[in-house]
Amino acid sequence: MSATPSNQSFGMIGLGTMGRNLLLNLADHDFAVAGYDKDAAKVGLLAEEGDGKPVQGFSELNAFVGSLQSPRAVMLLVPAGKIVDSVIDELRPLLAPGDIIIDGGNSHFTDTERRAKALEAEGFHFFGMGVSGGEEGARFGPSMMPGGDKQAYQVVQPMFSAIAAQVDGEPCVTYIGPGAAGHFVKMVHNGIEYGLMQLIAETYAVLKTGLGLDNAAIGQVFTKWNEGRLQSFLLDITKDIFGYIAPNTDHALLDDIKDEARSKGTGKWTSQVAMDLETSIPTIDTAVTMRDLSKYKALREQLAGLYGPVAGALPVEKEAFLAQLEQAFYFSMAITYAQGMQLLGKASKDYGYDLQLAEIAKIWRGGCIIRSGFLTQIYNAFQQAPDLAHLLLDGQVQQLVNEAVPGSRAVVAAAVTAGIAVPAYAASLSYFDTFRTARMPSNLIQAQRDFFGAHTYEIIGKEGVFHTQWAPELEDAANKMDVTVGEEKKEEKPVIPNK
Repeated sequence: MSATPSNQSFGMIGLGTMGRNLLLNLADHDFAVAGYDKDAAKVGLLAEEGDGKPVQGFSELNAFVGSLQSPRAVMLLVPAGKIVDSVIDELRPLLAPGDIIIDGGNSHFTDTERRAKALEAEGFHFFGMGVSGGEEGARFGPSMMPGGDKQAYQVVQPMFSAIAAQVDGEPCVTYIGPGAAGHFVKMVHNGIEYGLMQLIAETYAVLKTGLGLDNAAIGQVFTKWNEGRLQSFLLDITKDIFGYIAPNTDHALLDDIKDEARSKGTGKWTSQVAMDLETSIPTIDTAVTMRDLSKYKALREQLAGLYGPVAGALPVEKEAFLAQLEQAFYFSMAITYAQGMQLLGKASKDYGYDLQLAEIAKIWRGGCIIRSGFLTQIYNAFQQAPDLAHLLLDGQVQQLVNEAVPGSRAVVAAAVTAGIAVPAYAASLSYFDTFRTARMPSNLIQAQRDFFGAHTYEIIGKEGVFHTQWAPELEDAANKMDVTVGEEKKEEKPVIPNK
């Protein structure tokens, strides 16, 4: 590690796990870098791990900024929210117009839009970049999703391409789009992550409660799946979790972990913006809801005592059912990705992001948490048809889904009958069945809305909107009542007459 400041090509504010490992990754690729943190212990850890590498650590902001060559490129890896604004406020007086600020945290995309406009007005370049891959990814190759100021990204692009995960000789980083596109795509990535994790958790419940498998046997199921078409990072770590024995015990650490799932908000944000964009992502929504429900541990235990155990063993032949379960997981995984990709497509149009969905799928194939073999199918689908309205329209995906859906039906039916909760599996199946329904029962909802609120409806094959007095006897009674204010007589009138 360098003893004195020099002209470093890149700076990092925030030397936690992600920030420190990204800096070390850059140094491994011969980039001279600097890191800053108020916590002297984190600066010391960087010095220890970066010994012999072109890395310089600082606990004083002025010295850190002074060590960077112009135009300065400074990346922030600090918790999302007010802390990002606070760090930018501290940094801004020390920078010069033309310098680059990169927010590499999980900031909400609307905050990124606001910060970009404010910093651009002062002559700074700014862009938000989603980074996925956790500690290992940061150190040895993450997937990165930069969006916003393209000119600024091009300055640091050689560095990011060098440190990104590589798949088929290509880096898992690409310019995503203008504005907050990078952080938006990372948010949806995390929403898909929520859905996949919930599906794995429900699979665990089916294997443990429904089939009575022990941890070793469950680990073997996930190991086998990960060696086939379900190969993914999440299944890979899951098989390892089932094999990890708690220190000084003879049982899996998993059995000691409290069943309350935490979150940092990105899944919730995904659900919220999907509703704003009127795009349906029920598997992801369910995953968010189940994390929330898990937090009511005491209430769940109380209700379990009042209502008794509901879950029981599945009356099935184990090997045949495991084959159906593999189909069900494959089907639900495909549906989860499809929901996320449609949300990205809708946001691209509504927010002007011009997202290239094939490129997004391509950079997700390595480094990131949701990397899986199925992303190659997604990449191929959007590569062949960039304007594909929905992943389920792709011919190859259609074939794969049709082959897997019988297993989904069998698993959901068996689990529900036995009282084993599989809400994400059920949401995926209902989403599919609804989306392939040419005529939904939503016409009844429109009739109800018109009945109680005169909200109008449309008629098949006719232009215009219509309103009906659904209960003429009530209208007649209302018309006979005089409501007088001073000398005026007011009567209820239909909003739009019948046609």
